[in-house]
Amino acid sequence: MKAIMVMFDSLNRRFLEPYDSATGTRTPNFIELSRRTVQFDRCYVGSMPCMPARRELHTGRYNFLHAPWGYLEPFDDSVPQILFQHGIHTHLVSDHYHYWENAGGNYHNHYKTWDAVRGQEGDPWIAKVGGLDLPRRNSRVLSPLVDLAEQDVINRTAWKNHEEMRPMNLTFTKGLEFLENNKDQDNWFLTIETFDPHEPFDAPQRLKDQYPDEYQGPLFDWDLYGPVTETPEEVAHLRACYQALVSYCDEQLGRVIHFMDENRMWQDTLLMVCTDHGHFLSEHGFWSKNYMPVYNELANTPLFIWDPRNPVRGVRRQSLVQTIDIPATLLDYFSMPLPASMQGRSMIPAIKNDEPIRDGGLFGYFGQMTCLIYGDYVFMRAPQTPDNSPLYQYTWMLHNARGVDVEGQFEWVKFPFSKGMPVPKIPVLTQALNPYQSKDLLFNLKEDPAQDHPVEDPALKAQMLKKMAELMKENDAPEEQFVRMGLKE
Repeated sequence: MKAIMVMFDSLNRRFLEPYDSATGTRTPNFIELSRRTVQFDRCYVGSMPCMPARRELHTGRYNFLHAPWGYLEPFDDSVPQILFQHGIHTHLVSDHYHYWENAGGNYHNHYKTWDAVRGQEGDPWIAKVGGLDLPRRNSRVLSPLVDLAEQDVINRTAWKNHEEMRPMNLTFTKGLEFLENNKDQDNWFLTIETFDPHEPFDAPQRLKDQYPDEYQGPLFDWDLYGPVTETPEEVAHLRACYQALVSYCDEQLGRVIHFMDENRMWQDTLLMVCTDHGHFLSEHGFWSKNYMPVYNELANTPLFIWDPRNPVRGVRRQSLVQTIDIPATLLDYFSMPLPASMQGRSMIPAIKNDEPIRDGGLFGYFGQMTCLIYGDYVFMRAPQTPDNSPLYQYTWMLHNARGVDVEGQFEWVKFPFSKGMPVPKIPVLTQALNPYQSKDLLFNLKEDPAQDHPVEDPALKAQMLKKMAELMKENDAPEEQFVRMGLKE
């Protein structure tokens, strides 16, 4: 058995032609992929952003009910690790530099082998001290340790005029090297994971030229985390930069499709193509992610699957699936039982004949709205307490004490998924509610797919609250989450 997962970061599916051609983004290889696979229309995230989503991809459990951005926990079941412990060689190649930072630094070690590509975003990689002659930028992005925008421009010197040295290009090259070396072997799982099209939207000029716009200012291919305040020309330019980068993602995907064609791998190799979450490109008046209501631009993600045991291709599925179902599907494919703690479900029935595997699902960010997809509706529940309290994170792997209430009372809690291990219950500093998430939102996706017209229906809202509480209980949500969400009976 062989399996490949190609994963992009921050891929807004409305920029993919198989999902929506209105943006005018050219993605011929995604069109070809849709002909070769099952395309899911109702794939939803669980936890966001980057590392919470990746914890779900390992464990098949929601992260956001218990913890923010963080590591795999000592008690977590990791599917890549489970596979290699049962004789399946698991290999990761990635340019997603958060894997090698604090708070992400143990995910890659759960693969049998892994390879890293440097240089994305503000990756603290190339060292230049003084004498910098950097281009003027229209944005400045700071982290606690580095000016990301400045470091990003320095990193770009590594691939100036050498497209093959771009991080995404190198990542796919290394992934194809694994395939070339192991295509005739059996029992392996390869993850090719790229940070693109995450900001900054740095694509080759030849692709930017395909999306001309009227912007004439300094370097501006990095949207900031906030509401849209830019001029129409700046908005159009940022969207064009994103389009160019999505087209570059499409080209890299095409390399995998071509390799599978040349080596007849469709006969015996599972292929999944996915993302961790979407990205706002001025829709609803927002850029990026993390602070706004979790509209479908973030939550409803692209997913394509080819299962050689069930040779269904060129069809679209309406069954609801989520990120937590991906690891369950991999275990099913390799004929392995699911851990008792896993809440995700195998998507094989949905692949075969669109048989539903779940009727609803939760999604969101730790400490923000709790969201529900149920039937034709998305319900976003705002925190119901004035200061968003009580709020605790449950982790043995604390990486950021700045968000911790050091004067609060630390306790110990056991969960069904912690396998008898008590977990520190760490109080979180709470504050005034995010004004963008201060009220409930309910949308009928069938009648209002753009989510422009919230529904006001108390009876329906009560039904959604009941389902939300039910799913939170099933997923071992701590007691205070019910209090914070106003679900305490």
